[in-house]
Amino acid sequence: MNVCFNSEGENLLRTVNEEARRAKKIEIMEKCFDCYAENGLTVVGVKAIADACGCNVASLYQYFDNLDDLIIQSTEYCMSKVEDEFMAKAPTDVEDLWRFIDEIPYWTAKNHGKKYRLMYQVYTHPKYREYGKKFFAGVDERYTEYAKSLEGKIGIPCEKITPLIFILIRACVHYALFEDEFYMKSQIEALKETLELFITKYNPKARSGSITE
Repeated sequence: MNVCFNSEGENLLRTVNEEARRAKKIEIMEKCFDCYAENGLTVVGVKAIADACGCNVASLYQYFDNLDDLIIQSTEYCMSKVEDEFMAKAPTDVEDLWRFIDEIPYWTAKNHGKKYRLMYQVYTHPKYREYGKKFFAGVDERYTEYAKSLEGKIGIPCEKITPLIFILIRACVHYALFEDEFYMKSQIEALKETLELFITKYNPKARSGSITE
């Protein structure tokens, strides 16, 4: 039986195929990154990655140019997902801000410590350093936008929030890497004191539950 597709049907089939290919590529990137995060960058070969992804090596190269391309794309995709999860936990108001600051370093270490350790292995490697510079330039832009989204919630200008976000991220990542409680808590304490000063200056009504516009 011959089956004929009109242009609309062909476009739909093409879209379905593209979505399936995209979903498979994401699955490979996530499994690849998890495998490297669990075992380290230097001891895992392409055969082990293919096994972890449930496919053969030839199948990997249908989605990526080579192993370096797989590592680069997997790192960027998976660490961008970590950022998204971090931002999704954003405080909703000033009172929620303190909960967020207290919880987020431990949440980061518990859920993403291995991923951060792998990220730094990748982006400090001479082969991948330029990709790391590009990734962190994007981080700067994304967290600057994130600061703008917080401005209306906590009543502090975004240009004041942005550097504080980077202090918090640094404290979280350092703790995720090394579980250095002293370093993390000293950073968090300084951050809280600075926020108290900014809240007093820019949003003094916050303590009574009223956020200024």
